[in-house]
Amino acid sequence: MKGRLIYLIRFYLLTVVIFMTAKWAFMLCNHTVSSFSVSDMLAVVWHGLTLDLSTALYFLSLPLLVTMAGVWLKLPAWLMKPYYAMLAVLFSIAFVTDTSMYPFWHFKLDASWLQYLETPTEAMASVTTGYLILRFLLVVILSVLFFFAYAYVAKAKEWQKGTWKEAVLYLVLIPLMVIGIRGGVGESTTNIGQVYYSQYQFLNHSAVNPIFNFFDSLTNPLEEIAQYKFFDDEECEEIANGVFTVESQHCDTLLTTDRPNILVILLESAGEQFASSMPHLQELKKEGVYFSRCYANSWRTDRGTLCALSGYPSFPSISVMKIPEKSRTMPSIALTLKQQGYTSCYLYGGDINFTNFRSYLISTGWEQIISKEDYSHKEQHTSQWGVRDEITFQTVYDMIVSARDGESHLWGYSTLSSHEPWDVPVKRLSDEVDNAFCYLDDCLFDFICRLKQTPQWNNLLIVMMADHGIINGQIDQTTPLQKNHIPMLWVGGAVRQPRIIHTICNQSDMPATLLGQLHLCHDDYPFSRDILSETYTTPVAVHNYSNAQWICDSTGHVLYDFDLQRLTISESSDTLRLQRLDKAIIQLTTTDFQNRR
Repeated sequence: MKGRLIYLIRFYLLTVVIFMTAKWAFMLCNHTVSSFSVSDMLAVVWHGLTLDLSTALYFLSLPLLVTMAGVWLKLPAWLMKPYYAMLAVLFSIAFVTDTSMYPFWHFKLDASWLQYLETPTEAMASVTTGYLILRFLLVVILSVLFFFAYAYVAKAKEWQKGTWKEAVLYLVLIPLMVIGIRGGVGESTTNIGQVYYSQYQFLNHSAVNPIFNFFDSLTNPLEEIAQYKFFDDEECEEIANGVFTVESQHCDTLLTTDRPNILVILLESAGEQFASSMPHLQELKKEGVYFSRCYANSWRTDRGTLCALSGYPSFPSISVMKIPEKSRTMPSIALTLKQQGYTSCYLYGGDINFTNFRSYLISTGWEQIISKEDYSHKEQHTSQWGVRDEITFQTVYDMIVSARDGESHLWGYSTLSSHEPWDVPVKRLSDEVDNAFCYLDDCLFDFICRLKQTPQWNNLLIVMMADHGIINGQIDQTTPLQKNHIPMLWVGGAVRQPRIIHTICNQSDMPATLLGQLHLCHDDYPFSRDILSETYTTPVAVHNYSNAQWICDSTGHVLYDFDLQRLTISESSDTLRLQRLDKAIIQLTTTDFQNRR
């Protein structure tokens, strides 16, 4: 009896020690993301301990059952070794992936990463071959170390059969383990928020057990989205009253025509924090209509693209584009303009099947799709993600200048070179990130200059905006404001005169604003607002990621964490009202999403 109990205790403690050590490895490997002290490292382990203890109990379940069976059956000592091998590989992959990906995504390992395994070539395009080889070797080495650690520390012996008293003891342990896994007998169960303790998200994320976070996120996303219920429906609508309007009332217009040819360009990751690296874009702002206070809805291309093209909001826990039964219900500027006689074409130089992109475009009315597969083999490999921007800009140019007169055209285009690993064919700036955006800026400027020399320029409206921003550098309290701020600029011969619009807005407001200028109804876009309309009286912008939502209006901005259930950033003169509005907006939008058929 004593030997079997010691075996279980050793196994459990070893698992907990592995989890604790992984936290320090995570912090040390990501020291460039945020600064921290030795006391912070100790605090991370201490605050994350409860989650580690609960998570370790999950993996203790099988050894406990095998030990119970050993009371009646004579089991071989090697029986648990396959289990040790499985845990060793599982833990190694989880820790290496979590630690390696955090500098890119700035949140912990979760189930959303499984979706990128459907197109592994694209998912790995942001990193070099050497980077992948090193991580693979780390997984192998850690797997071997973990296996031998379990085989030595938690060595199972070929014990003799036990007594009925020992069997009763193990039966008593089962409900105790369930209580430990649950996190107690109270209403609150084990969750990520219980380890949050700091105003600095890096420390909170370091305290989170990545394995628990991964399995916790495997639940049905359509069920997860039901968590955003804070008010009665009537109270929710009252709080958000006036935020979302679908009428357009104008006393002037930005355009010389209400039926221009339209090109929408989504600039990969080109947040306003890279303005100094894109001087040509700053010059273009002086000759077009520049929306100076536009903010991205989300943090990834698949989410930001849908926000921009469908005028639909993003959500913290799911990507709408990756759920075909929902994405096909989205409104779309392609569908709306098709009813006005427009033909449409979308160009993306990467894998169009990535993140269900093709399905979304087709189901929302884009008639022609051009992607990496339409280029030569050589062109397909001009960048890690596919066809580099100077080549795809040329394709867009050719489409515009060859368009038939007398027809109305809508083109959509996503750039891709300003993305990790920042592999562009020129070296203008010493910083590789800034250099990639400088390359994008050069490609864009050359494209615009050549178009200006063509007769097609006179009837052309180019709407350009970033699909999202990125975190580049240290994380601090102002990061959401800096990262979410993106440019939206309208240029072209169809623009009446240069203007700067200082109104707060989201990228999802572009469709309604565009359709308002074309004197077209946008009732199908319940959450896209015409920010130039006299009915737009409550300027507000939201941005969400990793189960948190940021909101900004004239009083300031706040960030609410739904795991922690409290504000983590509060820089507003009217915090309580803004927090309530933040909750009301996500409740309204998720309710609409759930009801879509």
